[in-house]
Amino acid sequence: MSAVLTQTHYTAEEYLTLERSAPCKNEFHDGQIYAMTGASRKHNLITFNIARELGTQLKKRPCEAYGSDMRVKAAEARSYHYPDIVVACGTPQFEDTHVDTLLNPTLLLEVLSPSTEAYDRGGKFAHYRKIPTLCEYLLVTQDQPSIERYRRQDDVWILTEAVGLDAAMPLESIDCVLSLREVYDKVLDADWEAEVS
Repeated sequence: MSAVLTQTHYTAEEYLTLERSAPCKNEFHDGQIYAMTGASRKHNLITFNIARELGTQLKKRPCEAYGSDMRVKAAEARSYHYPDIVVACGTPQFEDTHVDTLLNPTLLLEVLSPSTEAYDRGGKFAHYRKIPTLCEYLLVTQDQPSIERYRRQDDVWILTEAVGLDAAMPLESIDCVLSLREVYDKVLDADWEAEVS
């Protein structure tokens, strides 16, 4: 999340009208619009690697995976966000006929950046937890092979970590597994990879 725009308060309808014609992506929370920043090379590689892995595993199954252009609404939190990766299982539900705002994600994933890590762990996760269909939330680091998974169990969120290139993270809500070696393919410097192998 970055700078707030100049108007003091927007309705959700005003935000969506502006967003659908904006040249860049903006998130929304409780009347405020926040411009999003660009992503680094590592961020883009990790996101692509995960999308590729999930796309392969979800093929011919009743789940759809989306990249960072799919907006997600957290209605109870009065917010709209663009997760790095979204998975919806069953019939995807959208806010309106534009089919660009998902209401029922099963899994959300954020690749952590220095400028957004605190928000991804704190405020954004608080918004996401209010989405009733959400079962798993993943946080993926850029500078070391590490994934944190928060899984909902009876409205309690249980943390599981996978660390190291030989580790794997099971995604129970969508019956997939992320190999960290695949997630970090071409991401880590050769010297660093040799050091930790």
